[in-house]
Amino acid sequence: MTFDPDAYDALAARHVSMRRVLNLFAPYRARIAGVMALMVLASALGLAGPFLLRAIIDTALPQQDLPLLAWLAGGMIAAALASAGIGALQVVLSTRIGQEILHDLRVRLYAHLQTLSLRFFTDTRTGEVQSRIAGDIAGLQALVTDTANELGRSLSAVAMTAVAIVILDWRLALFVLVVVPLTVLISARVARLREALTYRQQARAADMSAAVEETLSAPGIILSRTMGRGPWLTQRFARLSRDLSRVEVGAHTAGEWQWSLIGFALATLPALTLLAGGLLMQSANPASIGTLVAMIALQEQLLWPFEQLLEIGRETRKTRALFARVFEYLDKPVEITERADPVTIPRSEMRGEVQLDHVRFAYAEGDGPAVEDVSLTVAAGSHVAIVGPTGSGKTTLGYLLARLFDVDGGAISFDGVDLRDLSFETLSQMLGVVSQEPYLLHASVADNLRFARPDATEAELIAAARVAQIHDHIAALPAGYDTLVGEGGFRFSGGEKQRLALARTILRDPPILLLDEATSALDTKTERAMSDALGAMSEGRTTITIAHRLSTVREADLIVVMQRGRVVESGTHAALEAQGGVYAGLLAGT
Repeated sequence: MTFDPDAYDALAARHVSMRRVLNLFAPYRARIAGVMALMVLASALGLAGPFLLRAIIDTALPQQDLPLLAWLAGGMIAAALASAGIGALQVVLSTRIGQEILHDLRVRLYAHLQTLSLRFFTDTRTGEVQSRIAGDIAGLQALVTDTANELGRSLSAVAMTAVAIVILDWRLALFVLVVVPLTVLISARVARLREALTYRQQARAADMSAAVEETLSAPGIILSRTMGRGPWLTQRFARLSRDLSRVEVGAHTAGEWQWSLIGFALATLPALTLLAGGLLMQSANPASIGTLVAMIALQEQLLWPFEQLLEIGRETRKTRALFARVFEYLDKPVEITERADPVTIPRSEMRGEVQLDHVRFAYAEGDGPAVEDVSLTVAAGSHVAIVGPTGSGKTTLGYLLARLFDVDGGAISFDGVDLRDLSFETLSQMLGVVSQEPYLLHASVADNLRFARPDATEAELIAAARVAQIHDHIAALPAGYDTLVGEGGFRFSGGEKQRLALARTILRDPPILLLDEATSALDTKTERAMSDALGAMSEGRTTITIAHRLSTVREADLIVVMQRGRVVESGTHAALEAQGGVYAGLLAGT
């Protein structure tokens, strides 16, 4: 993918501003002020050394005043010791502040991503998301800890030293400070070049992270081994790694020759200062030897923090690229929102009635509708099955019922309340979903079940597992309910994972149960046993089954047949079979 610097500039300008970055530090302004005060105090103590040194050279040594020499030397040692101690304290405090800022930013980004619709996650690689949460925010650590600390310390040191140089001899001070504008211009030029390269560098790192996520997971290894594509995947990874290495080199070395001019200019200052001092000695108001020595000492104190400031300016411009990537995600609009005053329904008052009123939905603007003009009423406590050929809109309808997407037109209501008006908590209590691709956490069986109800007792876990026909299998495992399910649940078969997911939903005890191909991975015997269990569980509970295997829905109170996003038939199994329409055709094909 070609990198466009102009496109990056537009992206950074849209998402990043100095005010927005400074707002991250705002909650800690009092503590930051305290750290800044320590920095100023440490810099002020550091300035005592050159002035004491001048007094030693111009007064104590020529006059051979040993007591004065001892006091002045002791003062230099005490000032250095106090400056070092204060410097260590402010480093500890500033590092703690920086880590808390990073923590806040990570949690804020994670919480925002939790609110985005399913559309964002279907359009975005998992590795890309991980790269922005982990890699990009980790890259900001240098800014909010080391860089912020060095900025304050160097800025205070430069300001205090510049004032001391002017006080010492204003004529030499003008000569010293004349190089500042040139070095600042060179530094800014190099910084802008490296900023754009850093954004490109992070994009390449995200590509590599995504490749690792996709191919070094259990499904990825199975695919590569069974397809014999391991060597090709290695070559692809090597290409991504090579591209990243090239961009890394550019991001760290671009403008290095220009930057070396700054080092040269700063390195020659002491020699030029001595030359200027020699010329001043020929004037009517010559500078003393002690003044020249103190000036060189102050220059040494000035040049290091000044060079640090230029380096910080350069690195800060690079971190703007990281802020652009993080803020770009934070600025993603939240499509699924909760009303300011959402409707809540107590669990005891939930009936489980579902109504769809002329529902319409398309995945993207300009695409044809995945669901079009669907109207359906599901009475509380009834069992409704939704069937149809592949691509008919069944699963999409399930997404809309779970409010993973909002409808484009019409409305979906639970117990007479529009889903968009319900609180998120009420919706999650009313509807339990078991999908055709159950997801299990890399945790124990008990922890996976308690994800639905953290306060569930062991007896309640066992009861839910019995209903899902999975308790006997769990009990036979060496660690029982403490067994680790493994990444993606790969220690369990497809049918076992679906039964675990079903047990997890049963534990939540919702009045509406949505089964999206929930028995698709079960063998005939287990499917029959679980169907019996579901039948007992469904008494007094609304059940909506999305099914491709028609054998699982013959006993439903109502079967709704979809085709090309529309409802084309509805009725009981016997009535639809007698019609000889789409449902009968599906039966004939099974």
